[in-house]
Amino acid sequence: METTLAASSKGTLRQFVFYFLRLGTFGFGGPIALAARMQKDLVEELGWISQEDYTEGLAFSQLSPGPLAAQLAMYLGWVRFANLGATLTGTFFILPSFLMVLGIAALYLHYGSLSSIQSIFYGVGSAVVAILVRSAYKLTRTTLKTDSLLWVLFTVSAVATAWTKSEIIWLFVLCAIVSMIVKTRLRSAITAVLPAGLVWLTTGIHGPAGLNTGLGLFTFFLKAGAFVFGSGLAIVPFLYGGLVVQSHWLTERQFLDAVAVAMITPGPVVITAGFIGYLVAGPVGAVLAALAVFAPPYFIVLIAAPLYRRFTKNLYVNAFVKGVTAAAIGAITGAVFILASRTLVDRNSILIAGASLGILSLTKKIPEPVLILLAGLVGFVLLRATH
Repeated sequence: METTLAASSKGTLRQFVFYFLRLGTFGFGGPIALAARMQKDLVEELGWISQEDYTEGLAFSQLSPGPLAAQLAMYLGWVRFANLGATLTGTFFILPSFLMVLGIAALYLHYGSLSSIQSIFYGVGSAVVAILVRSAYKLTRTTLKTDSLLWVLFTVSAVATAWTKSEIIWLFVLCAIVSMIVKTRLRSAITAVLPAGLVWLTTGIHGPAGLNTGLGLFTFFLKAGAFVFGSGLAIVPFLYGGLVVQSHWLTERQFLDAVAVAMITPGPVVITAGFIGYLVAGPVGAVLAALAVFAPPYFIVLIAAPLYRRFTKNLYVNAFVKGVTAAAIGAITGAVFILASRTLVDRNSILIAGASLGILSLTKKIPEPVLILLAGLVGFVLLRATH
Protein backbone atom coordinates (compact mmCIF):
# COMPACT_ATOMS: atom_id res chain seq x y z
CA MET A 1 0.00 0.00 0.00
CA GLU A 2 1.39 3.39 -0.98
CA THR A 3 2.07 5.61 2.03
CA THR A 4 5.05 7.68 0.93
CA LEU A 5 4.98 11.47 0.79
CA ALA A 6 7.29 11.58 -2.17
CA ALA A 7 6.09 12.72 -5.55
CA SER A 8 4.98 9.94 -7.86
CA SER A 9 2.88 9.28 -10.93
CA LYS A 10 -0.01 8.82 -8.53
CA GLY A 11 0.12 12.44 -7.43
CA THR A 12 1.83 14.24 -4.58
CA LEU A 13 0.32 15.01 -1.21
CA ARG A 14 -0.03 18.64 -2.27
CA GLN A 15 -1.93 17.67 -5.44
CA PHE A 16 -4.13 15.29 -3.48
CA VAL A 17 -5.04 17.92 -0.90
CA PHE A 18 -5.69 20.55 -3.58
CA TYR A 19 -8.04 18.14 -5.37
CA PHE A 20 -10.17 17.71 -2.25
CA LEU A 21 -10.12 21.44 -1.60
CA ARG A 22 -11.55 21.96 -5.08
CA LEU A 23 -14.09 19.16 -4.65
CA GLY A 24 -15.22 20.60 -1.32
CA THR A 25 -15.66 24.00 -2.96
CA PHE A 26 -17.56 22.98 -6.08
CA GLY A 27 -18.91 19.51 -5.30
CA PHE A 28 -22.71 19.48 -5.19
CA GLY A 29 -25.23 16.66 -5.32
CA GLY A 30 -24.96 14.88 -2.00
CA PRO A 31 -22.80 11.98 -0.76
CA ILE A 32 -23.48 9.54 -3.60
CA ALA A 33 -22.65 12.14 -6.25
CA LEU A 34 -19.47 13.16 -4.44
CA ALA A 35 -18.37 9.53 -4.06
CA ALA A 36 -19.00 8.92 -7.76
CA ARG A 37 -17.00 12.04 -8.60
CA MET A 38 -14.04 10.72 -6.59
CA GLN A 39 -14.11 7.46 -8.53
CA LYS A 40 -14.28 9.23 -11.88
CA ASP A 41 -11.49 11.68 -11.08
CA LEU A 42 -9.10 9.75 -8.82
CA VAL A 43 -9.50 6.24 -10.25
CA GLU A 44 -10.49 6.57 -13.89
CA GLU A 45 -8.91 9.85 -15.01
CA LEU A 46 -5.94 10.62 -12.73
CA GLY A 47 -5.08 7.09 -11.66
CA TRP A 48 -4.07 8.25 -8.17
CA ILE A 49 -6.20 5.56 -6.48
CA SER A 50 -6.60 1.93 -7.56
CA GLN A 51 -10.07 0.55 -8.17
CA GLU A 52 -9.52 -1.98 -5.38
CA ASP A 53 -8.60 0.71 -2.84
CA TYR A 54 -11.58 2.84 -3.88
CA THR A 55 -14.03 -0.07 -3.62
CA GLU A 56 -12.71 -1.03 -0.20
CA GLY A 57 -12.88 2.61 0.93
CA LEU A 58 -16.47 2.94 -0.23
CA ALA A 59 -17.48 -0.25 1.60
CA PHE A 60 -15.62 0.91 4.73
CA SER A 61 -17.44 4.26 4.64
CA GLN A 62 -20.81 2.56 4.26
CA LEU A 63 -20.16 0.10 7.10
CA SER A 64 -18.88 2.57 9.68
CA PRO A 65 -20.52 5.66 11.21
CA GLY A 66 -19.68 8.94 9.55
CA PRO A 67 -20.90 10.98 6.56
CA LEU A 68 -20.14 8.90 3.47
CA ALA A 69 -18.31 11.45 1.31
CA ALA A 70 -16.20 12.96 4.09
CA GLN A 71 -15.18 9.56 5.43
CA LEU A 72 -14.34 8.27 1.96
CA ALA A 73 -12.14 11.32 1.40
CA MET A 74 -10.33 10.65 4.69
CA TYR A 75 -9.93 6.96 3.86
CA LEU A 76 -8.45 7.66 0.43
CA GLY A 77 -6.11 10.19 1.99
CA TRP A 78 -5.04 7.54 4.50
CA VAL A 79 -4.49 4.95 1.75
CA ARG A 80 -2.07 7.24 -0.08
CA PHE A 81 -0.40 9.23 2.69
CA ALA A 82 -1.23 7.53 6.01
CA ASN A 83 -2.53 9.59 8.95
CA LEU A 84 -1.28 12.91 7.58
CA GLY A 85 -3.14 12.27 4.35
CA ALA A 86 -6.38 11.48 6.18
CA THR A 87 -6.02 14.62 8.27
CA LEU A 88 -5.29 17.01 5.41
CA THR A 89 -7.78 15.62 2.90
CA GLY A 90 -10.56 15.60 5.48
CA THR A 91 -9.75 19.14 6.62
CA PHE A 92 -9.56 20.71 3.18
CA PHE A 93 -12.60 18.82 1.90
CA ILE A 94 -14.75 20.11 4.77
CA LEU A 95 -13.25 23.61 5.12
CA PRO A 96 -14.86 25.33 2.08
CA SER A 97 -18.44 24.40 2.98
CA PHE A 98 -17.78 25.25 6.63
CA LEU A 99 -16.64 28.77 5.72
CA MET A 100 -19.65 29.22 3.43
CA VAL A 101 -22.02 28.05 6.15
CA LEU A 102 -20.33 30.37 8.64
CA GLY A 103 -20.95 33.36 6.38
CA ILE A 104 -24.55 32.37 5.69
CA ALA A 105 -25.19 31.90 9.42
CA ALA A 106 -23.90 35.40 10.17
CA LEU A 107 -26.18 36.89 7.50
CA TYR A 108 -29.09 34.75 8.70
CA LEU A 109 -28.76 36.01 12.27
CA HIS A 110 -28.55 39.61 11.09
CA TYR A 111 -31.26 39.61 8.43
CA GLY A 112 -33.32 36.50 9.22
CA SER A 113 -36.05 38.45 10.99
CA LEU A 114 -36.84 40.55 7.91
CA SER A 115 -40.16 39.67 6.31
CA SER A 116 -38.61 39.26 2.86
CA ILE A 117 -36.09 36.71 4.15
CA GLN A 118 -38.81 34.85 6.04
CA SER A 119 -40.86 34.71 2.84
CA ILE A 120 -37.97 33.10 0.98
CA PHE A 121 -37.38 30.47 3.67
CA TYR A 122 -41.12 29.74 3.68
CA GLY A 123 -40.76 28.05 0.29
CA VAL A 124 -37.36 26.62 1.16
CA GLY A 125 -38.79 24.65 4.09
CA SER A 126 -41.38 23.00 1.86
CA ALA A 127 -38.72 21.99 -0.67
CA VAL A 128 -36.53 20.55 2.09
CA VAL A 129 -39.41 18.36 3.25
CA ALA A 130 -39.85 17.09 -0.31
CA ILE A 131 -36.14 16.33 -0.63
CA LEU A 132 -36.15 14.47 2.68
CA VAL A 133 -39.16 12.41 1.58
CA ARG A 134 -37.42 11.49 -1.67
CA SER A 135 -34.15 10.70 0.11
CA ALA A 136 -35.86 8.49 2.68
CA TYR A 137 -37.59 6.61 -0.14
CA LYS A 138 -34.32 6.06 -2.03
CA LEU A 139 -32.52 4.93 1.12
CA THR A 140 -35.17 2.33 1.90
CA ARG A 141 -35.03 0.92 -1.63
CA THR A 142 -31.24 0.77 -1.91
CA THR A 143 -30.48 -0.37 1.65
CA LEU A 144 -33.38 -2.51 2.87
CA LYS A 145 -34.25 -4.09 -0.48
CA THR A 146 -36.24 -7.29 0.15
CA ASP A 147 -34.82 -8.10 3.59
CA SER A 148 -37.93 -8.62 5.73
CA LEU A 149 -36.04 -8.32 9.02
CA LEU A 150 -34.56 -4.95 8.08
CA TRP A 151 -38.01 -3.73 7.02
CA VAL A 152 -39.39 -4.69 10.43
CA LEU A 153 -36.57 -2.86 12.23
CA PHE A 154 -37.06 0.13 9.93
CA THR A 155 -40.80 0.26 10.65
CA VAL A 156 -40.35 0.04 14.41
CA SER A 157 -37.79 2.86 14.37
CA ALA A 158 -39.89 5.06 12.08
CA VAL A 159 -43.04 4.69 14.17
CA ALA A 160 -41.15 5.20 17.43
CA THR A 161 -39.47 8.37 16.15
CA ALA A 162 -42.71 9.82 14.80
CA TRP A 163 -44.59 8.92 18.00
CA THR A 164 -42.04 10.21 20.52
CA LYS A 165 -40.79 13.10 18.33
CA SER A 166 -37.21 12.29 19.28
CA GLU A 167 -34.48 9.76 18.65
CA ILE A 168 -34.31 6.64 20.83
CA ILE A 169 -30.70 5.55 21.17
CA TRP A 170 -31.41 2.28 22.97
CA LEU A 171 -33.69 1.31 20.07
CA PHE A 172 -30.73 1.59 17.69
CA VAL A 173 -28.72 -0.73 19.91
CA LEU A 174 -31.67 -3.12 20.20
CA CYS A 175 -32.10 -3.22 16.41
CA ALA A 176 -28.41 -4.00 16.02
CA ILE A 177 -28.62 -6.82 18.59
CA VAL A 178 -31.72 -8.31 16.95
CA SER A 179 -30.03 -8.19 13.56
CA MET A 180 -26.93 -9.94 14.93
CA ILE A 181 -28.97 -12.64 16.66
CA VAL A 182 -31.21 -13.39 13.68
CA LYS A 183 -28.61 -13.14 10.92
CA THR A 184 -25.81 -14.96 12.73
CA ARG A 185 -27.94 -17.11 15.04
CA LEU A 186 -25.55 -16.22 17.82
CA ARG A 187 -27.37 -15.36 21.02
CA SER A 188 -24.12 -14.48 22.74
CA ALA A 189 -24.10 -11.39 20.51
CA ILE A 190 -26.08 -9.73 23.28
CA THR A 191 -23.13 -9.85 25.63
CA ALA A 192 -20.83 -8.50 22.92
CA VAL A 193 -22.63 -5.20 22.39
CA LEU A 194 -24.81 -4.71 25.46
CA PRO A 195 -22.16 -2.86 27.54
CA ALA A 196 -21.75 -0.25 24.82
CA GLY A 197 -25.50 -0.01 24.48
CA LEU A 198 -25.93 0.64 28.18
CA VAL A 199 -23.56 3.61 27.94
CA TRP A 200 -25.74 5.20 25.27
CA LEU A 201 -28.91 4.30 27.14
CA THR A 202 -27.78 6.04 30.33
CA THR A 203 -26.31 9.15 28.72
CA GLY A 204 -28.43 9.57 25.60
CA ILE A 205 -27.31 11.53 22.58
CA HIS A 206 -27.79 14.75 24.50
CA GLY A 207 -25.25 13.80 27.12
CA PRO A 208 -25.35 14.77 30.78
CA ALA A 209 -27.25 17.82 31.93
CA GLY A 210 -26.26 21.29 30.84
CA LEU A 211 -26.17 21.94 27.11
CA ASN A 212 -25.67 25.66 27.67
CA THR A 213 -21.89 25.45 27.51
CA GLY A 214 -19.33 24.89 24.80
CA LEU A 215 -18.53 21.51 26.29
CA GLY A 216 -22.19 20.52 26.15
CA LEU A 217 -22.44 21.60 22.52
CA PHE A 218 -19.31 19.67 21.64
CA THR A 219 -20.55 16.55 23.44
CA PHE A 220 -23.93 16.72 21.74
CA PHE A 221 -22.49 16.87 18.22
CA LEU A 222 -19.82 14.30 19.03
CA LYS A 223 -22.55 11.77 19.82
CA ALA A 224 -24.63 12.89 16.86
CA GLY A 225 -21.70 12.33 14.51
CA ALA A 226 -21.36 8.77 15.73
CA PHE A 227 -24.79 7.87 14.31
CA VAL A 228 -24.44 9.13 10.75
CA PHE A 229 -24.52 5.88 8.78
CA GLY A 230 -24.12 6.16 5.01
CA SER A 231 -26.12 9.32 4.43
CA GLY A 232 -25.62 12.61 6.23
CA LEU A 233 -29.41 12.85 6.48
CA ALA A 234 -29.27 10.25 9.26
CA ILE A 235 -28.25 13.06 11.58
CA VAL A 236 -31.52 14.97 11.02
CA PRO A 237 -33.75 13.11 13.54
CA PHE A 238 -31.04 13.28 16.21
CA LEU A 239 -30.53 17.00 15.79
CA TYR A 240 -34.26 17.65 15.69
CA GLY A 241 -34.89 15.75 18.92
CA GLY A 242 -32.03 17.41 20.76
CA LEU A 243 -32.11 20.96 19.44
CA VAL A 244 -35.83 21.55 18.92
CA VAL A 245 -37.74 19.16 21.19
CA GLN A 246 -35.49 18.88 24.24
CA SER A 247 -33.20 21.90 24.53
CA HIS A 248 -35.36 24.35 22.52
CA TRP A 249 -32.21 25.95 21.16
CA LEU A 250 -33.82 26.23 17.71
CA THR A 251 -37.35 26.70 16.49
CA GLU A 252 -38.68 24.26 13.93
CA ARG A 253 -38.36 26.93 11.24
CA GLN A 254 -34.73 27.60 12.16
CA PHE A 255 -34.01 23.88 12.10
CA LEU A 256 -35.43 23.46 8.59
CA ASP A 257 -33.50 26.52 7.47
CA ALA A 258 -30.33 24.95 8.84
CA VAL A 259 -30.94 21.77 6.84
CA ALA A 260 -31.66 23.86 3.74
CA VAL A 261 -28.41 25.80 4.11
CA ALA A 262 -26.47 22.53 4.21
CA MET A 263 -28.21 21.39 1.03
CA ILE A 264 -27.51 24.53 -1.00
CA THR A 265 -23.81 24.57 -0.12
CA PRO A 266 -21.22 22.15 -1.52
CA GLY A 267 -19.64 19.42 0.53
CA PRO A 268 -21.20 17.11 3.14
CA VAL A 269 -24.75 17.71 4.42
CA VAL A 270 -23.49 17.21 7.98
CA ILE A 271 -21.86 20.64 7.75
CA THR A 272 -25.22 21.93 8.98
CA ALA A 273 -23.63 21.41 12.41
CA GLY A 274 -21.56 24.52 11.78
CA PHE A 275 -24.64 26.59 10.97
CA ILE A 276 -26.48 25.34 14.05
CA GLY A 277 -23.45 25.86 16.26
CA TYR A 278 -23.24 29.47 15.07
CA LEU A 279 -26.90 30.10 15.84
CA VAL A 280 -26.52 28.63 19.32
CA ALA A 281 -23.13 29.98 20.42
CA GLY A 282 -21.63 32.16 17.69
CA PRO A 283 -18.38 31.44 15.81
CA VAL A 284 -16.93 29.41 18.68
CA GLY A 285 -20.05 27.25 18.72
CA ALA A 286 -19.74 26.72 14.96
CA VAL A 287 -16.16 25.53 15.28
CA LEU A 288 -16.93 23.24 18.23
CA ALA A 289 -19.97 21.70 16.53
CA ALA A 290 -18.15 21.10 13.24
CA LEU A 291 -15.10 19.60 14.94
CA ALA A 292 -17.26 17.34 17.07
CA VAL A 293 -19.48 15.99 14.31
CA PHE A 294 -16.51 15.04 12.10
CA ALA A 295 -14.36 13.67 14.93
CA PRO A 296 -15.94 10.16 15.03
CA PRO A 297 -15.39 9.36 11.33
CA TYR A 298 -11.89 10.84 11.45
CA PHE A 299 -10.73 8.71 14.36
CA ILE A 300 -12.53 5.67 12.97
CA VAL A 301 -10.42 5.99 9.82
CA LEU A 302 -7.19 6.34 11.80
CA ILE A 303 -7.96 3.48 14.18
CA ALA A 304 -10.15 1.07 12.21
CA ALA A 305 -8.84 1.40 8.66
CA PRO A 306 -5.68 -0.65 9.37
CA LEU A 307 -7.88 -3.43 10.78
CA TYR A 308 -10.61 -3.14 8.17
CA ARG A 309 -9.50 -5.89 5.81
CA ARG A 310 -9.38 -8.37 8.68
CA PHE A 311 -13.03 -7.79 9.57
CA THR A 312 -14.52 -6.68 6.26
CA LYS A 313 -16.38 -9.99 5.80
CA ASN A 314 -17.15 -10.60 9.47
CA LEU A 315 -20.79 -11.72 9.74
CA TYR A 316 -21.31 -10.21 13.16
CA VAL A 317 -19.98 -6.79 12.19
CA ASN A 318 -22.05 -6.70 9.01
CA ALA A 319 -25.21 -7.82 10.81
CA PHE A 320 -24.70 -5.21 13.53
CA VAL A 321 -24.24 -2.41 10.99
CA LYS A 322 -27.26 -3.52 8.96
CA GLY A 323 -29.45 -3.36 12.07
CA VAL A 324 -28.22 0.11 12.99
CA THR A 325 -28.63 1.32 9.41
CA ALA A 326 -32.22 0.07 9.22
CA ALA A 327 -33.00 1.89 12.46
CA ALA A 328 -31.28 5.05 11.20
CA ILE A 329 -33.33 5.08 8.00
CA GLY A 330 -36.46 4.50 10.04
CA ALA A 331 -35.55 7.47 12.24
CA ILE A 332 -35.09 9.63 9.14
CA THR A 333 -38.53 8.61 7.89
CA GLY A 334 -40.11 9.34 11.27
CA ALA A 335 -38.41 12.73 11.41
CA VAL A 336 -39.67 13.55 7.91
CA PHE A 337 -43.22 12.85 9.08
CA ILE A 338 -42.78 15.20 12.05
CA LEU A 339 -41.23 18.00 9.98
CA ALA A 340 -43.88 17.67 7.28
CA SER A 341 -46.71 17.92 9.79
CA ARG A 342 -45.20 21.11 11.24
CA THR A 343 -44.10 22.72 7.97
CA LEU A 344 -46.89 21.99 5.49
CA VAL A 345 -49.51 24.04 7.29
CA ASP A 346 -51.35 25.73 4.42
CA ARG A 347 -52.24 25.29 0.77
CA ASN A 348 -49.20 27.13 -0.60
CA SER A 349 -46.67 25.15 1.43
CA ILE A 350 -48.34 21.87 0.41
CA LEU A 351 -48.32 22.93 -3.25
CA ILE A 352 -44.62 23.84 -3.14
CA ALA A 353 -43.73 20.56 -1.43
CA GLY A 354 -45.86 18.54 -3.86
CA ALA A 355 -44.39 20.27 -6.89
CA SER A 356 -40.85 19.80 -5.55
CA LEU A 357 -41.44 16.10 -4.91
CA GLY A 358 -42.91 15.70 -8.39
CA ILE A 359 -39.89 17.35 -9.99
CA LEU A 360 -37.50 15.17 -7.99
CA SER A 361 -39.39 12.04 -9.02
CA LEU A 362 -39.70 12.88 -12.72
CA THR A 363 -36.30 14.31 -13.54
CA LYS A 364 -32.70 14.18 -12.34
CA LYS A 365 -31.66 17.24 -14.32
CA ILE A 366 -32.45 19.79 -11.61
CA PRO A 367 -29.87 19.77 -8.79
CA GLU A 368 -31.27 19.96 -5.28
CA PRO A 369 -29.62 23.34 -4.50
CA VAL A 370 -31.30 24.85 -7.57
CA LEU A 371 -34.66 23.34 -6.58
CA ILE A 372 -34.35 24.81 -3.09
CA LEU A 373 -33.55 28.26 -4.45
CA LEU A 374 -36.46 28.08 -6.90
CA ALA A 375 -38.82 27.00 -4.11
CA GLY A 376 -37.62 29.96 -2.04
CA LEU A 377 -38.42 32.31 -4.91
CA VAL A 378 -41.87 30.76 -5.41
CA GLY A 379 -42.59 31.00 -1.69
CA PHE A 380 -41.58 34.65 -1.70
CA VAL A 381 -43.92 35.42 -4.61
CA LEU A 382 -46.86 33.46 -3.17
CA LEU A 383 -46.61 35.06 0.26
CA ARG A 384 -46.32 38.54 -1.23
CA ALA A 385 -49.34 37.87 -3.43
CA THR A 386 -51.53 36.68 -0.55
CA HIS A 387 -50.58 39.38 1.96
